[in-house]
Amino acid sequence: MNDSLHSDRAAPTDPATPLWTPDPGRSTATRMAAFAARAREISGLTLDSYGDLHAWSIDAPEQFWPMVWDFCGVLGERGERVLVDPDRMPGARWFPDARLNFAENLLRDCGNPEALVFWGEDKVQRSLSRTELRRQVAQFAAALKAMGIGPGDRVAAYLPNLPETIIAMLAAASIGAVFTSASPDFGVQGVLDRFGQTEPKVLIACDGYWYNGKAVDMRPKLVELAPQLPSVQRLILVPYLHADADALAADLPKGISWTRFVAPHAAATGIKFVPLTFDHPLYIMYSSGTTGVPKCIVHGAGGTLLQHLKEHQLHTDVREGDRLFYFTTCGWMMWNWLVSGLASGATLLLYDGSPFVAGGRILWDLAETERMTHFGTSAKYLDALIKTGLRPGKAYDLGALRVMTSTGSPLAPERFDDVYAHIKSDLQLASISGGTDIISCFVLGNPTLPVWRGEIQCKGLGLAVEVWDDAGRSIRGQKGELVCTRPFPSMPVGFWNDPHGKKYRAAYFERFPGVWHHGDFCEVTEHEGLIIHGRSDATLNPGGVRIGTAEIYRQVEKLPEVVESIVIGQDWEGDVRLVLFVKLQDGVDLDDELIARIKRTIRDNTTPRHVPAKVLQVTDIPRTKSGKIVELAVRNVVQGQPVKNIEALANPEALASFADRNELRD
Repeated sequence: MNDSLHSDRAAPTDPATPLWTPDPGRSTATRMAAFAARAREISGLTLDSYGDLHAWSIDAPEQFWPMVWDFCGVLGERGERVLVDPDRMPGARWFPDARLNFAENLLRDCGNPEALVFWGEDKVQRSLSRTELRRQVAQFAAALKAMGIGPGDRVAAYLPNLPETIIAMLAAASIGAVFTSASPDFGVQGVLDRFGQTEPKVLIACDGYWYNGKAVDMRPKLVELAPQLPSVQRLILVPYLHADADALAADLPKGISWTRFVAPHAAATGIKFVPLTFDHPLYIMYSSGTTGVPKCIVHGAGGTLLQHLKEHQLHTDVREGDRLFYFTTCGWMMWNWLVSGLASGATLLLYDGSPFVAGGRILWDLAETERMTHFGTSAKYLDALIKTGLRPGKAYDLGALRVMTSTGSPLAPERFDDVYAHIKSDLQLASISGGTDIISCFVLGNPTLPVWRGEIQCKGLGLAVEVWDDAGRSIRGQKGELVCTRPFPSMPVGFWNDPHGKKYRAAYFERFPGVWHHGDFCEVTEHEGLIIHGRSDATLNPGGVRIGTAEIYRQVEKLPEVVESIVIGQDWEGDVRLVLFVKLQDGVDLDDELIARIKRTIRDNTTPRHVPAKVLQVTDIPRTKSGKIVELAVRNVVQGQPVKNIEALANPEALASFADRNELRD
């Protein structure tokens, strides 16, 4: 099971041949195929290809989005009007007469009785039926209402990926309250930077959590945090490490255990879902905060629901009874994306803890035992998995697995090879990309299209995605800026405490007025797929030539000695020179031979301009809480500039390896 992959790495395939093509029977049975057939009926067009379907979806939004509403079975009153002020971006309004409730859509009756399965590392296993989930949501909603929580009030969760987190979110949404969350690995200041801005009335936290087999006690952080959040009227403690939270909660300011909070409402079984407008605030999400205090991004209930239903059912082929998994914390938008799977009748597989428990086998134990149909993860996890030597395709029965999704950073072409060689050959591998900004994806998978090595399959339906050059011209086969030229329902309602929208407009609409500028550096391929080359704010400019950081990473991390890398541009003698930092396998030192091999690999597979002037070894690579490496923070340290928000980093101590390096003075 643990044979090294370094000697039998999957060989690259013929670039003229896709890695995977759905067989005709599988393709025609997908929800995407059924939707396309319905679209032909409604539009009267032939729509022979996905490109045709996508073009119709953005040219006829008044037909497309109501069809998504009906096809995916949204519960609520849609109203007659679809889009008001379509030429305003921002400012367009979707379904202005609609009334719906997000929680009602997720808690709908369906033929799949199992709602949630939870694994807390190898310590805890639980499951909830849909009936039990509705009962617990009803009790928690009644308890919130009894303390005066109503539409617009904020309910905050400082929790692991537990069933209680989902219960709290659904209860808040059912009464029109706004839900916001942070994972328990955030430090006190990181939580204050977020919840201090949004001022929740209720804070739900846990007594601790498991990580890599160790119990982490949360109570000291809660004792420090609670007095600094004066808006909080109740701190509700969820027991995870300890069986009895009553005594623990009594020691916390305004503390009460989850059990005691809901006890007076044990008889509550029904839920009176409050009908709300399409743009009623559902979630407050937070930007990574690596360049300052995090932006508080407000997402509406209708746009979030409609976009997630479209992505789940059409692009990911989630059906009633499927078993949907994403490895995520509650501080990452993929948690919100995962939870919406309930609206399509899926069972959610929840995992909390380290993915490398039990020698890296724990997630694959979950996949086999729970008959996982959709495995969602990050590119960095797949990088690390391959280097452990574990070959899940040989070690596990993955017969139920149909789809694997990857996000967080670009998925290297070599990783596509490895997934098909060592996980499963008959699999839709969907690299997906979007962000917290839109709580969804701009570009993602399609179960009716082939998978090409190193490429994201397609643009999302209803999203007018293009790649533009610096002059604002649409380009193909060249690298440029990812933009969206027309409004879409999951655009943020706005930013919190930004009444005139100044911060919101500055974040997305200053570069190209009236057009969403996402900040990804990418290109459209000959297959109508996309390749993301990294964040454009981290794009390197040696000699005035723009280079995406992902182009370098995918070459360096081919080498078995390299665990991970990060590259920056250092201001040097009136220009910019590239500096590459590498974290190496235990026991490996960076010598002249390895430096030469790294540079040769980059040069042979890219261009001489991609070759770094310096290659230096570090002990760790700094990253955000959601696992994204932070080139800008490293660049600031190298340039002797302050890093504005250390609390946004999962491992801020890693920055010390980049400071005051003598090697960078010549």
